[in-house]
Amino acid sequence: MKLLEERIQQDGRVLGDDVLKVDNFLNHQVDPQLMAQLGHEFAELFRAEKIDKVLTVESSGIAPAVFAALDLDVSMVFARKKKSLTLSADNYTADVFSFTKQETNHIIVDKRFLNAGERVLLIDDFLANGQAVQGMMEIVEAADAELVGAGIVIEKTFQKGRALLDEAGIHVESLARIAAFEDGQVVFAD
Repeated sequence: MKLLEERIQQDGRVLGDDVLKVDNFLNHQVDPQLMAQLGHEFAELFRAEKIDKVLTVESSGIAPAVFAALDLDVSMVFARKKKSLTLSADNYTADVFSFTKQETNHIIVDKRFLNAGERVLLIDDFLANGQAVQGMMEIVEAADAELVGAGIVIEKTFQKGRALLDEAGIHVESLARIAAFEDGQVVFAD
């Protein structure tokens, strides 16, 4: 998606050899117009899959996921990273290691919000090592729902996440694919 690539070049900041900071439009400050366009693009890419539910992990995946769900006219559910007092005890859970935070999160989805037989689209902000998507896949499987695809805002093709999803036979669509970071600049994959 050319618009997203341009925004990454304009506002993204490369940190070291493997981190892209996009906090001024995606994961701290959110650009709602851009998120609406990303959501629409995901909806168009997966519309034929007859989606029943969009699933993401809090918090950076919420904005693009909610706009995709809006365009698809379905509900969006996000996996929580922390259990709250108001969360029911009847949940689906998975452990997800965060590369950028270097910590493992125990993600949680209330069983009332993901049902057997539902056709689920996963949305995530980044695909690097594939941990968040794998955690969501475990939750979809535990719910006896059907995973129909994964929409990724930014994929780092130089990390193993895509290979893991390809091995699992998951239909993946990434809106921006990064091949490398060179001299502090983003190099996009063809």
